[in-house]
Amino acid sequence: MYLRHTIRKKDGKVHRYWCLVRSVRVGKRVIQQTVAHLGELDEHGRIEARALARHLVGAPEQAQLFDDGSRDVAVPVRLKGIRIERSRQFGDVYLALALWRGVGLSQLVAELLPAGKERVAWEKIAAVLVAARLCAPSSELHIAEDWYRRTALSDLLQLDDALLNKDRLYRALDRLLEHKAAIEGHLSRRAGELFAVDNEVLLYDVTSTYFEGEAEANALAQRGYSRDHRSDCKQVLIALVVTFDGFPLGYEVFAGNIHDSKTVQTIVTTMEARHGALGRVWIADRGMAGRENLAWLRATGRRYIIGAPRSELKKFAGELAAAAGWREVREGIEVKLARCPESGETAILCRSADRRSKEQAMHDKFSRRIETALERLAARIARSKKPVHREQVNRQIGRLLQQNQRAARRFKVRLADHDGPAGFRLEVEVNASFDDWAALSEGAYLLRSNITDWSDEELWKAYIQLTQAEAAFRIQKDQLKVRPIWHQRADRVQAHILVCFLAFVLWKTLEMWQSRAGLGNAPRTVLEELARIQSHDVVLPTATHGQIRLRCVTQPDAAQAALLDRLGIVLPKRMRLVEAELPATTLSA
Repeated sequence: MYLRHTIRKKDGKVHRYWCLVRSVRVGKRVIQQTVAHLGELDEHGRIEARALARHLVGAPEQAQLFDDGSRDVAVPVRLKGIRIERSRQFGDVYLALALWRGVGLSQLVAELLPAGKERVAWEKIAAVLVAARLCAPSSELHIAEDWYRRTALSDLLQLDDALLNKDRLYRALDRLLEHKAAIEGHLSRRAGELFAVDNEVLLYDVTSTYFEGEAEANALAQRGYSRDHRSDCKQVLIALVVTFDGFPLGYEVFAGNIHDSKTVQTIVTTMEARHGALGRVWIADRGMAGRENLAWLRATGRRYIIGAPRSELKKFAGELAAAAGWREVREGIEVKLARCPESGETAILCRSADRRSKEQAMHDKFSRRIETALERLAARIARSKKPVHREQVNRQIGRLLQQNQRAARRFKVRLADHDGPAGFRLEVEVNASFDDWAALSEGAYLLRSNITDWSDEELWKAYIQLTQAEAAFRIQKDQLKVRPIWHQRADRVQAHILVCFLAFVLWKTLEMWQSRAGLGNAPRTVLEELARIQSHDVVLPTATHGQIRLRCVTQPDAAQAALLDRLGIVLPKRMRLVEAELPATTLSA
């Protein structure tokens, strides 16, 4: 990565804008990809970033961990014997640990899991699990046997490699799961303190994650509709609640064969018991819009904005056709308010130009497929010199329409008796009502709400924020590897999902921190870049003091320094060695 700037003249002044750029190979070409826009790197931006960093992770650490007492030592060194040993990844785990402490999880877990007779504090093991899930998602066995020893966490946590094993990680999973509710309550409060997060509007969505293995002992592991396109595997459902800004507040796990709508009442009551009920607005997609759920929400006085099934659009055909009442709330997006006759709810009719183009293209594509296939089938029947089995032709037509459902209702297909050798002929008629309704409804969708004091634009914008919950699922699946689940025990599955949830909390915290520091919203890029900052042991043979071993942190390059400066992070230059690590002839300073 490297820094690049552009110069622009505005209002008679010259502005120099900086950005971080990296080279990426795409096929046979190498292109420059902008990682983050740093703005003008002015003093005001740096002050804001450092203030947020102090609020989030505190002042730069000056404790004994980073002071080895060697700054004022002067000794003669034998240059021939100088060597570097014990290289470990430092930058990414340092940042992960800073986030862990910054959101208050270090102190909270230490209180929830107080020290007992065990040799290692449970808080340290929990920190390892979540930091590993954030930086390099993998199994507990891989963490214990490979990943941990390649990172500087043993120095940062003062936890020797030999004390970390898979059994201790598994026991930490079991202990952590017992305090899920307390952890979620703490995160809700901490998010408000750090980022002034508004948790009055709650976004709710459901996804699935599948198992590798039979998971026979887990009653929640069932086969159902798979968002991962793995219908061959058992799965569980994860129902996630995030704030309007996308900060995660909590989640629940359901059996894999439960319909989305069956999770609504459980989630609403659970989250309100945990975070309070006053003034909450619930936003969910159309999978939750069952009649029972809407009636229950209205009867209990809860406010909501929920997507409606597409079939309900036909009830508002007149409003869709009428030119009056539409208002553009964003380029290419129009909204119109109506009233649901049976319930008195507010119906928000929406239509999108981009969505219309997409749906038109899909209808045209599937219509052409059906037309081409039917023409070939009709020609084959007409050319036949002997009787053709009607049942076989009907099955072919059924498969064809099933494979192209988007336009299947556009065609009326029948086999009419005929005097030819085949005994019948294929007749196709285009359903004109399908084309009429498609022309009217393409690009349109419907929302339902019992909120009466919001404008059409406010209602639509609130619902569109549901993409934050969808993005949360993508991050947990693709970046934090919540899928597939390899655990078979029910409690371990729940604990695995909890660790992924906590890692996503750190991910979202870093993303919001980046955004406020003018670094975009790509935490993985920052983590990967900082992972190149390593710690090393510099071994200096001396004429008077034997060997001196200094545990040093590499100096960031220009791009890394720009990231750290913008985030307001000051990396230590030196770390203190644990005396147990030193051979008899070696000194730490």
